[in-house]
Amino acid sequence: MQQRHKLRKSMNRAAGPAVAVIAVLAMIGYIIFGPTGLYAWGDYGQSVEKKRVILSELAKKEGELQNRVNLLDRRRVDPDLAEEYVREKLGAYHPDEVIIPMEPEGK
Repeated sequence: MQQRHKLRKSMNRAAGPAVAVIAVLAMIGYIIFGPTGLYAWGDYGQSVEKKRVILSELAKKEGELQNRVNLLDRRRVDPDLAEEYVREKLGAYHPDEVIIPMEPEGK
């Protein structure tokens, strides 16, 4: 009976430190394997690089659109661009006209 009592007493004494060790191990595991842990840093680097590529493409497209907006400004419209735009939107082509679509110079 005393053996059981000693065993129970030592188990009760060991329960607190065991729970603390398990909690610390869980935190260390979260630090390493969690969504913001050490393994996730590599994924973040790749994600940032992909976003930079997309951002550069969007910045280039924005520059092209800003140039087109500047050419269509009401105070100083480029006549050729305005005619091209109106004909394209209204479909106002003569039957004997031949339209040759051209690739932009950058491609």
